[in-house]
Amino acid sequence: MAKTSRAEEPVETAELEEIVVEKGINRCNTVRKGGRLFGYSAIVVVGDRKGRAGYGFGKAREVPAALEKAGKRARKNLRDIPVKGDTIPHSVQGRFGAAKVVLKPAGPGTGIVAGAAVRAVVELAGVRNILTKSLGSNNAINLIKATFDALGRLRSKSETERLRGVRIGR
Repeated sequence: MAKTSRAEEPVETAELEEIVVEKGINRCNTVRKGGRLFGYSAIVVVGDRKGRAGYGFGKAREVPAALEKAGKRARKNLRDIPVKGDTIPHSVQGRFGAAKVVLKPAGPGTGIVAGAAVRAVVELAGVRNILTKSLGSNNAINLIKATFDALGRLRSKSETERLRGVRIGR
């Protein structure tokens, strides 16, 4: 019996939602002997709104194929994100290239104060109240990567206690 690689294993997709990021479908062309050839790229964010999210980037000759590739890569790239109630545990900054994202916890009723790229990520991660600010580049893929960098730096209280080896005052 042939052994399947990790990449071929099915990912549970029943509860995952998918969002194509605004300005996330780009067209580029190359001029060849027979005329112009068009290519498309797409950025997709997936999540379960319960603390798991991922992103994917796909390129193909047609938009549906690019979306399909991006969706598959996003499902492979799922990460767990610590959520405290309906916000994040603490303020954090993330950076990728020239894009910088600042995420701050917010009180109940604030909602998601974010641009399109960051909003897609935090929404599908299950965060309902958050304040964000993007600085530097406004490139959608770099903002998404910076947001995942920031979310990857989040630590829950119990995880911080475990790492430091002390109890934090209650």
